[in-house]
Amino acid sequence: MRNKLSHWFHNRFRHHEAQLHELSYLFWECTQRCNLNCRHCGSDCTAAADVADMPFDDFLNAILPLKKLYKPNTITVAITGGEPLLRPDLAQCGKALRANGFRWGIVTNGFAYTADVHTALLSAGMGAVTLSLDGLEASHNHLRANPNSFNNAVRALDLITSSSHLFYDVVTCVNAGNIAELPQLKEFLISKNVRAWRLFSIAPIGRAKGNSELQLSNQQTRKLMEFIAQSRTNKRIDIKFSCEAYVGQYEKKVRDSYFFCRAGINIASILIDGSISACPNINRHFVQGNIYNNSFTDVWEHQFGMMRNREWTKTGICRTCKDYKNCNGGAMHLWNERQNCIMTCINQRIIVSKK
Repeated sequence: MRNKLSHWFHNRFRHHEAQLHELSYLFWECTQRCNLNCRHCGSDCTAAADVADMPFDDFLNAILPLKKLYKPNTITVAITGGEPLLRPDLAQCGKALRANGFRWGIVTNGFAYTADVHTALLSAGMGAVTLSLDGLEASHNHLRANPNSFNNAVRALDLITSSSHLFYDVVTCVNAGNIAELPQLKEFLISKNVRAWRLFSIAPIGRAKGNSELQLSNQQTRKLMEFIAQSRTNKRIDIKFSCEAYVGQYEKKVRDSYFFCRAGINIASILIDGSISACPNINRHFVQGNIYNNSFTDVWEHQFGMMRNREWTKTGICRTCKDYKNCNGGAMHLWNERQNCIMTCINQRIIVSKK
C-alpha cells in the first residue's frame, strides 16, 4: 500500500511538472562532427558532417529571450554534438553564456580533452562535464573504434577530477561486451576519485540500430539492475541507472527517485540545423519548431504538447501493460517516428528474465 501511495504522489507530481514545464536543461547540438566513429552512436556522427556547425550567435540570439521568463542561472546549457571539443570557439561560446547568466557544461568523449583545453574551459566558466567511459581499455576501445580512446578518456578524467568545484559525472553505455567487467570498472573509477557514475543500456537507434552485439539480453538486463542496486548500498560511489526507462521492481533501488522522462517538460534542445526538440536522442520526427523560423520561447511555452500529455503512448505493448500508469510510455527516445510502438521495454526484459 505504501508503494502504491508513493507512486500515486509521484504521478501527480509528474503531471504538475508537465503543466508548469519550467525549462531547466537545454542541450545545444553545436556540431555533428566527431573525432571518433563509435559503434553505438545514436546520432550517427562522422568526422565530416553534412551540416555545418551552428554559428554561436544564432544559438545565443535564440535563447536570450529566456531571460524574460527565467533567471538565466536556473538554466544549464549542455553543449553536445558530435564532439563539442572540435569547435575551436568552444571556450568563447561558454564565456558568452556565462556573461549572459547561463550556466553551461559539455558532454564529451574526452579524446581531445587536454590540460590546455581544461584550463581554457574552466576560465570560460564551465561548471559541468559529462565524460563517457565505456568499459576497461579493450572494451572501451572496441566500442569507440579507436585504440587510443581509453587512454585519452582517462587523461581527461584525471584533469576533470582534479577540479574540486567542477560538477561532473562519468557515463557508461552497458552492452553485452562490457557488462561482465562492471565491478572492475567501478573499482577503477573509485581509484580515480570519481564521485558520480551513470549507467545506460544502448538504445536501438542511430548506428546501434540492428547491432545485436550491443543489446543486453533479458538476463543481462536484470544483472545490470542487481549490480547497481547492490553497489548503491555501500555508497562508495554515487551510482545510478539513467532516466531512460521505468524498471518496475527496481524503481528507487537503482536511482534516487522514481522514473520520470523530463523530455519536453524540463528539457529542450536546439539541434544542429536549428530544430527545436527535447532530448537530442529523440527521433527527429518529434521536432517542434526551428529557431530560424520560430521563436524558441514561443515554441517552448506553447508546443511540446505530445510530450507533456503522453496518453498517445498507450498503444502496442503499452496498451495492456499493468505498469503503464507508472511508466507513462517510458522514455521518449525509445519511440519511433510512427508513434505506434516503443522500440524496446526494459521493464519487460526484467519481467521476462524471471521466467
